Amino acid sequence: MPHRGDREPLGGEAEARPGALLVGLELRARDRREVDESLNELALLAATAGYGEAGRNVSRRERPHPATFVGKGKAREIAAEAAAASAAAVIFDDELTPTQVNNLSEFTRARIIDRTELILDIFAARARTSEARLQIELARLTYLLPRLAGAWSHLNRQRGGTGGTRDAGEKQVELDRRRARDRIHRLRKQLIEVGKTRAVQRGRRARREVPTAAMIGYTNAGKSTLFNALTAASVPTADRLFSTLDPTTRAAELPSGRRVLFSDTVGFIRKLPHHLVDSFRATLEEVLEADVLLEVLDASHSLIRERKAAVEEVLKELGADDKPRIVVLNKTDLVRDPFLVNELKLTFGSGIAVSAREKTGLDALLAEIERVLGEDRRFCRLVVPQGRADVISLLYREGEVKKTDYNPGGVYVEAILPLRRLESVREFMLPPPPRS
Repeated sequence: MPHRGDREPLGGEAEARPGALLVGLELRARDRREVDESLNELALLAATAGYGEAGRNVSRRERPHPATFVGKGKAREIAAEAAAASAAAVIFDDELTPTQVNNLSEFTRARIIDRTELILDIFAARARTSEARLQIELARLTYLLPRLAGAWSHLNRQRGGTGGTRDAGEKQVELDRRRARDRIHRLRKQLIEVGKTRAVQRGRRARREVPTAAMIGYTNAGKSTLFNALTAASVPTADRLFSTLDPTTRAAELPSGRRVLFSDTVGFIRKLPHHLVDSFRATLEEVLEADVLLEVLDASHSLIRERKAAVEEVLKELGADDKPRIVVLNKTDLVRDPFLVNELKLTFGSGIAVSAREKTGLDALLAEIERVLGEDRRFCRLVVPQGRADVISLLYREGEVKKTDYNPGGVYVEAILPLRRLESVREFMLPPPPRS
């Protein structure tokens, strides 16, 4: 993995990035290694958002302080470190309450950002489709609504009424909250419509009985690279967090010739904000509706087990933890110890080792996908009389038509059909060609 300073920020060159002091909290029940890894990830998130690392501060407590998260003494220490480093922001590795943000702001002149706000900022900058922008706006407004009171000093001023009814006016904060709630309501309605459109598209796929395989996994596990390798697509890839936000679906063929639709989805992360999970539920329905999930793991990462646990936690939150799943051990070209991959297979009970970048192991993965989906379809050749439009319609509706050739003696068709439909067209089927 490249050093965090090598990652390209969202805006500006690396040397022009403002500095940020990173703050973590080590609860006595947590492993310090886990805290350090989480801070390393926070540094990558900060770099993605355009911040350089100005230092780190880890506080050790039994539980978060309700007023300042880290305690008043530690808050003063953090303020001094931020000032000494000329940090433009202090970024906390957990979500803060509005009260904690307000109190911490009194200790330092730097901007106070929590992990949730940082991720929301990154998502807002990365969203490309109108659907993703709607989802991000909904998530940000949901996050900001309880924080409006302390956001700006003018919010506590009373808005004057008309005709001498100044006392009947409403505070600016109340007006802003009402506007935010109205906008949230409209966004939810728009996303419901988006969900209906996706449902229609999925219904068409279901009628054609084209199975779907959704790629899931921790962010930066190489899902998009694997997606491109399997489908010959050109989804942008980068060695950075949240390279893909908008779902992409492409068709590919399994070894039998059966078509399958692959979906590349947004990467998961530990402490993924609930606002994002809720807002991206329409997009993540691709996961819920998939016939099989490809759980892509970075086999070269030292905390692969913890990252797998984070992915499974999100799947459980989505209600998709009982879906058929294939563990894909990606980036095996970066694994130095050849026995490690076998150890991971034993740990996870199964796993297909691949390198999406080197395009190795893909045949084994496709064969495993076909095995999981079940061999319930068959390739067949048919000659259908010209007057049997109902049979031609059935072939297109229920199967995958590969080739048609209209001749005076009938319509020659090559198609892949569900086994349950073979009997209804058996009289038109040709014998399989002789093996060479």
